[in-house]
Amino acid sequence: MPPSPTPYSDYTLTCLGVGEGWPSGSRRQASFVYRFGPTRILVDCGDGMSAAFQGSGIDYETLDAVVLSHMHSDHVGGFSMFVQSLWLNQRRRPLPVYAPARAVPALKAWLEATVLPAGLIGFELQWHALEPDIPFQIGSVMVTAFPTTHLDSLRRSFEHVHPIIAFEAFSFLLDDSNRRVGHTADIGQAADLDLLLAARPSLLVSELSHIELGDLAARVRGAELDRIIFVHVARALLENLDQLENQLRNELEGLAFALARDDDVYSF
Repeated sequence: MPPSPTPYSDYTLTCLGVGEGWPSGSRRQASFVYRFGPTRILVDCGDGMSAAFQGSGIDYETLDAVVLSHMHSDHVGGFSMFVQSLWLNQRRRPLPVYAPARAVPALKAWLEATVLPAGLIGFELQWHALEPDIPFQIGSVMVTAFPTTHLDSLRRSFEHVHPIIAFEAFSFLLDDSNRRVGHTADIGQAADLDLLLAARPSLLVSELSHIELGDLAARVRGAELDRIIFVHVARALLENLDQLENQLRNELEGLAFALARDDDVYSF
């Protein structure tokens, strides 16, 4: 693989963790910092991201919000430790946290259970429930959460006996009028891409674990994308990297792409 990309602008994506749900000795779980000029947004808090955030050199005080796509542990398993990291590094600014509506009370209870009550940590967590298709502002960035079908089958099987579990899952459009990015988090089917692609992002950051490559390629061909960065790639696909890269070149028909690794930083 080519060397890790390096940033050359004020618009960057820092990959704190690009792994899928399976534990791995070589990949942390999903967590990403988007910088849009003066605004920094953390999307998801997978396991291991606190050490990665510390290593990235990003100032804890400069983070403008945390956005959590859904409650699978590979996307939120590092949240409590990250709040502890913010406390120990003496963050003082209020920190907005956006999450699925049913997830908010669970996240609050989790922090209480891990001895991180509001009166201890030294800064205010401002809780917001994600509302489908309704944009909200974080600094200079307008964020829109689009519902996905990622947890629909689990909802059908378990919601009647576990009615308080958050079975919502979201992808995100991030737009500051200069740059527009689509972030899939986890999706359930290729059609989940349609709302993101309809918004015409120049960059798509897409999982490649819960969707077939051929189905994804069929959806993005013809879209006005400059590039796709693949994250959350299924471990089976990574067993033969040369084969995967050749397949991507063939399926994407010339569309620029990258297979992200932990700690990669991309400009967009």
